[in-house]
Amino acid sequence: MTAPLLDVTDLKTWFATSRGELKAVDGVSFSLAQGEVLGLVGESGSGKSITGFSIIGLIDEPGRIVSGSVQLEGRELVGLPAHELRAIRGKTISMVFQDPMMTLNPVLTIGTQIRLALEAHEKVSVEEARKRAIDALAQVRITEPDKKVDYYPHQFSGGMRQRVAIAIALLHRPKLIICDEPTTALDVSVQAEILAEMKELVARLGTALIWISHDLATVASLADRVAVMRRGEIVEMGSALDVLTRPQHEYTKALLDALPSRAKPGQLLLRGSGVTDASPPGRRQSTASLPPLGAPYLVIEGVSKHYQKSHGLIESLAIKAGWAEQEPVVRAVDGISLTLRRGEVLGVVGESGSGKSTLGRMAAGIFPPTSGTVRLNGKPVMSEGPRPSKITTSVQTIFQDPFASLNGRMRIGDIIAEGPIAHGLVSRAEAGDYVAQWLSAVGLDPGFARRFPHQFSGGQRQRIAIARALAMQPDVVVCDEPVASLDVSIQAQIINLLIRLRRELDLSLLFISHDLSVVRHLCDRVVIMYRGKIVEEGEAAEIYANPQHDYTKRLLAAVPVLPQAAE
Repeated sequence: MTAPLLDVTDLKTWFATSRGELKAVDGVSFSLAQGEVLGLVGESGSGKSITGFSIIGLIDEPGRIVSGSVQLEGRELVGLPAHELRAIRGKTISMVFQDPMMTLNPVLTIGTQIRLALEAHEKVSVEEARKRAIDALAQVRITEPDKKVDYYPHQFSGGMRQRVAIAIALLHRPKLIICDEPTTALDVSVQAEILAEMKELVARLGTALIWISHDLATVASLADRVAVMRRGEIVEMGSALDVLTRPQHEYTKALLDALPSRAKPGQLLLRGSGVTDASPPGRRQSTASLPPLGAPYLVIEGVSKHYQKSHGLIESLAIKAGWAEQEPVVRAVDGISLTLRRGEVLGVVGESGSGKSTLGRMAAGIFPPTSGTVRLNGKPVMSEGPRPSKITTSVQTIFQDPFASLNGRMRIGDIIAEGPIAHGLVSRAEAGDYVAQWLSAVGLDPGFARRFPHQFSGGQRQRIAIARALAMQPDVVVCDEPVASLDVSIQAQIINLLIRLRRELDLSLLFISHDLSVVRHLCDRVVIMYRGKIVEEGEAAEIYANPQHDYTKRLLAAVPVLPQAAE
């Protein structure tokens, strides 16, 4: 047998903390052959990313490799001097990070950055570097590479920036590439393109690949073998088919049982169903004026949102004289009409830039529409006039990033109580008990009320964001990608929470997402958005089983699926 390309033996990477040693990686061993793809899966904190950083020598204080061996083609990497590691890093081993802006310098053109990456390991002329940069961009299927080589990173979409990062990683035809969650934040169709390109590049170049992810379906579509990590250890490893269809370890089984695709739509997911959540507090407003369940409730008619760059006096005169061109109008949302019935969950699906989040913000009264109307139970959501503002508390929003939407200087008890106190739902004297009831309802300890947002995990922060929105006692909640970047088990807990609270409170949800499996599990009806317009609408089961529009068919075809066990 040929020797493995990479051999990792009993690797231990620990971090010194005020509470003692944190064993981020604790005795990990595996090998990788040339041209092989290993999927490294696990939840946040499992040690999978630290394993990748340890292999490539990117562990900084207070972290350190305590013991173990990392051999690349028989050469020991642990303990190598920094200058020798730099000679290997980028040339023999490359890494693609989750956020391509960690790799790309915002003030340098893409061509310049590729030239600097080339010059780090070989001597090249400026002309040759430019030619190789264009070839590298073409290799990852960036259109007009001879033009876009002079672009800056901000001029690319997220998917295009990730392609650029992959192009830089492939410059020197490395023998090993480590990809750390490189498609987590990408749309399903862009993700599918990048996965297809990585498969083709691995096959053509013979490059070995470690694909780090918490998305089991994505790993299944790419990896030859899968290693499942938990608390710094590999708890199960084997062929992708065996691990994902016949798991042996209870943790692997629990991860798979938490996937929406493994349960019937609307059912509680197994992983999160054990969370003991208390019932929410009773409504403090009368529901007598509300229409019956199933009746039209939030009605959006002919809504558009257009953006155009404003110009100063000199720019305006230049445009009028024909010396400069008027910036084109961006039609983020373009003439959309839809109805959310009371008590239903309506999914809004589309890629980045399709206008779905803009639509959600207009539905919630955050953005005024350029034209059209948004009415809740027959009444406008926003006031009229030159400076419209939201005039109802009956529509609330749960945002994708709870950390960005929670005030880091306020305790979470004050964050949740602020709105209800301001709108007279509770008095200051009642606020403490009211907050405690909502924290219990979303599965958090009421004693957490005095903590700050940074003291919570991502999943806990999303629960706080849900409690804050529901404490306003809304009838409609706009959910804007609320589980987009969460681990599979945390995602399952949030989905279970939304399913339960919807039933108990008769909530109507406008659920915005690009995760088609989550939408299928949660939503009664689905609308598909493309370039600011709705291209298809219908019952969720019918859309998924029998899509009519070509765009919908492409989206569904791009969804990675888990392999099925042989009968």
